[in-house]
Amino acid sequence: MNPIIALLKQENISDEKIAALFEQMTQNPLMAMASIAELGIEQEKLQPVMMQVMTNPSLISDAVKELGLDEQALEKAKQTLQQPR
Repeated sequence: MNPIIALLKQENISDEKIAALFEQMTQNPLMAMASIAELGIEQEKLQPVMMQVMTNPSLISDAVKELGLDEQALEKAKQTLQQPR
């Protein structure tokens, strides 16, 4: 299981909320980061997973695939984040 999804399930986050969070990530990644912060996951648990994501960004794509969400929307979100401001 994807480590991001595993952490969320370990924290008793519902499958519906997990799917909604990743759906939000494909539409508005910055807003999704705020939503993750609002989940109240202890920093000690969240930090290692965030480090994994930073060193292996494909974990987000893997989670999107695992949840059956729109992979093309995720690619558009990545492009949006990479554009100069």
